[in-house]
Amino acid sequence: MSDTPIILIAEDDAGHFALAKKNLWRTCADVQVIHFHNGREVLDYLFEHSGRQTHPAHRYLLLLDIKMPLLDGVSVLERIKAHPELRKMPVFMLTTTDSPVEIDNCYQIGCNFYIVKPADYMQFMEAIESLGAFLSTPGLAIPEIDRPSTSNWN
Repeated sequence: MSDTPIILIAEDDAGHFALAKKNLWRTCADVQVIHFHNGREVLDYLFEHSGRQTHPAHRYLLLLDIKMPLLDGVSVLERIKAHPELRKMPVFMLTTTDSPVEIDNCYQIGCNFYIVKPADYMQFMEAIESLGAFLSTPGLAIPEIDRPSTSNWN
């Protein structure tokens, strides 16, 4: 298995996703990126539909927006961090929400890092490139996780 993590991005804004993907690839060229348009999609991916595990353990890292349709990022974070296997997955909140109360809440739930998306295009690109450089750090330990064997995440 490759040591390169699979980066899951839950982001409903197509422009923000495109910028994030482009700038991650500038610093981690061989990284696999999977896009989810809302919180429900990412949880459905992590909790198999089939009721059985179909993939071996992977190194996942989740970039999670807070304000998304169907299921918001905080609810997704709560479900991930409540699961015994998924709680190992690093979760980076990547959002425009800069409320100190929201930031503290996400850290209390268990996010690993909280990044406020800058409104300025160039600053946003720089922030994502910095994240990509961090993820490319040799020896960065991202734990392997097995996807749960049930789709009952509700």
